[in-house]
Amino acid sequence: MNGALNPKAVTEVQPPQELDDMYQDVDSEEFSELGSDLDEQEAGEGEVPALERLNEQMQATFSDQDIDEMIVYLKEAGMMAWIKKYVTERDIPVLLLLAALGAPIPLNAQNEPHSDPNMLHRLLKVTLTRILRRRSKLGHINTPDDVVNLIKRSKNIVVLTGAGISVSCGIPDFRSSSGIYAQINESNNYELEDPQQMFDIDYFRERPSVFYSFASQIYPSNFIPSPCHRFIRLLEDRDILLRNYTQNIDTLETEVGVTRVLQCHGSFATATCIECKTKVNGSLLKDDIFAQQIPLCKACNKSTPPAKGKPRSRSKSKSKKKDVWNPKQKDEDDDMDIPTPPLPKSIMKPDIVFFGEPLNDEFDHCLFKDRESVDLLLVIGTSLKVAPVSEILTHIPHSVPQVLINKTPVTHVNPDVVLLGDADRVIEYLCDRLAWSLPGVGPPNKAKAQVRLPGVPIKPVKAYNHDHVWLFPGGEGGSWALRDSPPSLKPPPSVIPSRPDSATSSIRKRLSNESLRPTLDRKDTDRNAKKSRLV
Repeated sequence: MNGALNPKAVTEVQPPQELDDMYQDVDSEEFSELGSDLDEQEAGEGEVPALERLNEQMQATFSDQDIDEMIVYLKEAGMMAWIKKYVTERDIPVLLLLAALGAPIPLNAQNEPHSDPNMLHRLLKVTLTRILRRRSKLGHINTPDDVVNLIKRSKNIVVLTGAGISVSCGIPDFRSSSGIYAQINESNNYELEDPQQMFDIDYFRERPSVFYSFASQIYPSNFIPSPCHRFIRLLEDRDILLRNYTQNIDTLETEVGVTRVLQCHGSFATATCIECKTKVNGSLLKDDIFAQQIPLCKACNKSTPPAKGKPRSRSKSKSKKKDVWNPKQKDEDDDMDIPTPPLPKSIMKPDIVFFGEPLNDEFDHCLFKDRESVDLLLVIGTSLKVAPVSEILTHIPHSVPQVLINKTPVTHVNPDVVLLGDADRVIEYLCDRLAWSLPGVGPPNKAKAQVRLPGVPIKPVKAYNHDHVWLFPGGEGGSWALRDSPPSLKPPPSVIPSRPDSATSSIRKRLSNESLRPTLDRKDTDRNAKKSRLV
């Protein structure tokens, strides 16, 4: 190909007019199913002349250096810039690009490559996402000292946070053994097949009483922001915070005075009618939430009384009808088909993102803008299980250092430094090393005086066989927590003989099976991503 690739050229790229399909529309589970079908197709039919011709055309068009430069440009400039450069400006056929990147090529009934542009463009975007997920660790960044130096010299830090930074405030996370999902399972009061149904938009539309019988347990109350929240505020006060992308719905970032924050999964701050889309202040729902009543849209239900989530009291001599608003009440006689009152036509829903709902377009706009100037990514208190927020790590330039601070390992990403431990204790350590004092709680003009965190000096311990993984108090490092070599190691896996080189297999060889098929952790992530977007 003619012309050198210049990753810096991305700064000249303008955001596309339509951003709905930027970072939120890659369905990896669909891609995996397609890949399985293609495996069966290839195994059953052997060599396919159409693929041989495509492979020859690809090799005549691209050299190995061209393909390497494509991948470098993708990892630095990003998917949108890559598509603009190669698909829009250079007008290279998508089939050729797929072949060059080693993607599976779908065939039609005539054993010819599919020509449906929608299918091919979708497959291209998923293939690019697979490549972006295979980030290479920066070899020169490994230690807590490196993290301290990075924070000192960075000017545009992006902080990605999850429920782990609010646990010390008394707010449970979602996925731990004592988290919200575990509590829902243990209570057995909601008759859910899966605890995630509590936050499923389709289930909410069918049985809003279930959510509103539980919502008071996650409603923001008089919680005090943690040292992690105050650290983010400190970064903003020092004018080195580019943005805080938070998956939390507790609004503690706002409570502590952070203004450069994007609440990716929404919050209780506002609420919207699911019918007429009227938006109101979320505080108007507070009384209904704590009374376990379903809040109704006043614009749509001017004469309808509030729907209660508790059972109506009746005389013992009369048979009780099942209350549609009460998820805990059961029919006394399962054989009786007793009609229930219809749902009100319009119900208010807090503006938190349920499974099955997309994120606000602001997420795409902010990420497209921030990736151009970010110089450090700090990931704090999240297992990165839910896309598209978890994909922030793949969509920023791969040369930008990434640091993960979490209680447990996150094995499906490849950050440069991993600090495993209680997030507050890790922040305490970093502030001590930086000689920084955390701000008090509240807006800048009302915050209390800055304070240094007390405590015994923390000495992180390097994990076994990982120079970039460090253990802090409260960390659950698993095998990484070992100080010495484990007593026995599993034998290496058997070597699988390579397949004979052919036109069909050579098209695919540039991407390993690992890159084209998600690992076990990635499958879990993709299933969650397909369901949608809650913390």
